[in-house]
Amino acid sequence: MSSSPSLDDKHHAKEVVDSHGYLHDHHSGDEEVGIVNKASPLSRDLKGRHMQMIAMGGAIGAGLFVGSGGALSSGGPASLVICYMIVGIMLLFTCQALAEMAVLYPVNGAFYTYVVRFVDPAWGFAMGWDYALSWLTILPFELTAASITIQFWRTDINVGVWITVFLVVLAVIQVFGVRGYGEVEFVLSIIKILACIGFMILGIIINCGGTAKTAVIDDYKHYLGARYWHDPGAFHNGFNGFCGVFVVAAFAFGGTELVGLAAAESANPRKAIPLATKQVFWRICFFYVVNLFILGLIVKSSDDRLLNASGANTKFSPFVIAIQDAGIKVLPSIFNAVITIAVISVANSCTFGSTRTMQALAERGMGPKFLAYVDKHGRPIYCVAVQLIFGLLAFIGEAGNSKDIFNWLLSLSGLSYFFVWGSICLSHIRFRSAWKAQGYSLDQIPYKPSLGVLGSWIGFGLNILCLIATFYNALYPSPDATPEAKTFFQAYLAAPVVLALYLLWKAISRDWRFYVPLHDVDLKTGLRMLEQHEIDALPQKSWKTLPMRILRGLF
Repeated sequence: MSSSPSLDDKHHAKEVVDSHGYLHDHHSGDEEVGIVNKASPLSRDLKGRHMQMIAMGGAIGAGLFVGSGGALSSGGPASLVICYMIVGIMLLFTCQALAEMAVLYPVNGAFYTYVVRFVDPAWGFAMGWDYALSWLTILPFELTAASITIQFWRTDINVGVWITVFLVVLAVIQVFGVRGYGEVEFVLSIIKILACIGFMILGIIINCGGTAKTAVIDDYKHYLGARYWHDPGAFHNGFNGFCGVFVVAAFAFGGTELVGLAAAESANPRKAIPLATKQVFWRICFFYVVNLFILGLIVKSSDDRLLNASGANTKFSPFVIAIQDAGIKVLPSIFNAVITIAVISVANSCTFGSTRTMQALAERGMGPKFLAYVDKHGRPIYCVAVQLIFGLLAFIGEAGNSKDIFNWLLSLSGLSYFFVWGSICLSHIRFRSAWKAQGYSLDQIPYKPSLGVLGSWIGFGLNILCLIATFYNALYPSPDATPEAKTFFQAYLAAPVVLALYLLWKAISRDWRFYVPLHDVDLKTGLRMLEQHEIDALPQKSWKTLPMRILRGLF
């Protein structure tokens, strides 16, 4: 049996420290394979605390605080909890797979780059631009949502004024580069996490009748228990309603993969990324599943107000409705302020997700060359300008048919996450196959998911199931519905867009292979694997220690 490649291989040379104090392995080819527009390096100012908060609370926004109301109404409390759990488990495996690759290859573009290298360049092109377009179009939605939250207090000021204010705030944050993004997310995520914990405690009190007014149920003496799971019921609209919750859940969880995208700008990826990935477990369990379970106990899924709890209608948040129905003064305003903060936080994430992806695409010649430019402070300045220009689309909220326009814009984003997460899992599966085929050892990988490549297969399979369920719901949104072209494409528009992007790059590159052969996969460029002395220091593994290793992977 041939020995595994090591850091003493002819393709590796000594490690050096760059001007940012970051450790690099220099290979025989200093340039990453595929780079055609060489840019200055991105800043590496993200610390471990930034990464952990981005993972734990960075993407908590309107999808949880508002969209969950529409999902509760259409699917019922049981569908809400089950679908969010399925998407959460899928995302947990996805983030662990991404973490393994990001620790080994902390390169710009993260998952987009991995798809290009380990799966197929054309599919990577499709995933990269689909992901960038998603964040570009989500920003005007989030700006509008944040502005509408202000109407909870003031209806006499035009929404356009607040859109301008929030857009200027985002522009100022970008001046400080990735450090500004990290610090803002750190503070806002703490506020969101505290709000989620506070609501869980309050929800239990409301459910047990600990407030002055707990709904209008005299015969239950203000104790709710699981009454709403029996009347109006745990499930609504049968299988159609159940399937419809998936897209809402995907939108709510969207952005967790930003941890991998931030790897290229982390001061210490090998330490920060695994720690941040472990926070995903807590985020799924507490901030989504437990919160939504409690929400389903204290808010009737048949409440007519929930019919408007979608999109940017933040004043119909089920969380605010629950607090108002409990007769608690002032607190509805406080929680509405939290929703405003959460939406601004997601808008801040939009600028990070889209700009870093566009810059990576441009570096590989898969986008306009000017987007590859990074200034001396490590900021992809032209990409930031493009994202802020897209933010101006928020002013279409002043149009009479703004709801239809936003629905079409959001149709590019909701389904896109399933494609992206599935591609991350597929990239990890292909990476592991190439790693084995080229003679490497698993011991050389610094961070490995608890279930290894099996977790990626589970995540990939769940993504396929979610796409199928969403397809069915796009055709039949309710039990008595008939297929309509407009309804279908508003729910499934991302699929033809991805297919068109895939075929476009196939035609441009004239490479009609379906995948990169395992022995042609580039595993050396940017590699940060363990050295032999680090491998020797690792504890011995056996089946007896598997349960403990799984627990360590989660906690």
